[in-house]
Amino acid sequence: MKTLKHYLNIVLLLLFFSCNVSPKPIEYGSDGCHFCKMTIVDKVHAAEVVTHKGKVYKFDATECMINFMDEFDTSEIALYLSNDYTSPETLINATEATFLVSENIPSPMGAFLSAFENRSDAEQTQANKGGVLYSWDELLKYSNKN
Repeated sequence: MKTLKHYLNIVLLLLFFSCNVSPKPIEYGSDGCHFCKMTIVDKVHAAEVVTHKGKVYKFDATECMINFMDEFDTSEIALYLSNDYTSPETLINATEATFLVSENIPSPMGAFLSAFENRSDAEQTQANKGGVLYSWDELLKYSNKN
C-alpha cells in the first residue's frame, strides 16, 4: 500500500510539472513555423502560442499565428505571444501589444505586421515609417477582412 501511494505521488507531481503554461525560447535558424513550415529566422517578427496544457506552437510571424487560429480551437490557448519589434527575441503578450502595419517594415509573410510592447514605441516607429496602429482585437478584425 505504501508503494502505491508513493507511485501515485510521483504521477501527480509529473502531471503537475508537465502542464507548465509558459513560453519556450525560439531557436532561430532551426525551429520551424507550425503554420507555414518556414524556418524561423526573423528575430523581431516571430510569435508563439501556448495552450492551457502547456503545448507550444511557434511561428515565423504574427500573421502565421493569426492564420493558425482559424484552424485551432482557440479556447485551448492560454498565451498569445509576439516578438517585440524594439527588443529582438523578446516575446510579449500579444493581447496587450500594439501592432503596426507599415509597408516600410517587411515581415516574413508579407503582412508588414510588427508588434510593440509599448504604444509609445509603436507611435514613434509609425511617425518614422508610416502605417496604421492596431490593438489585438482591432488586428483580428483587420486580418479577417483581408
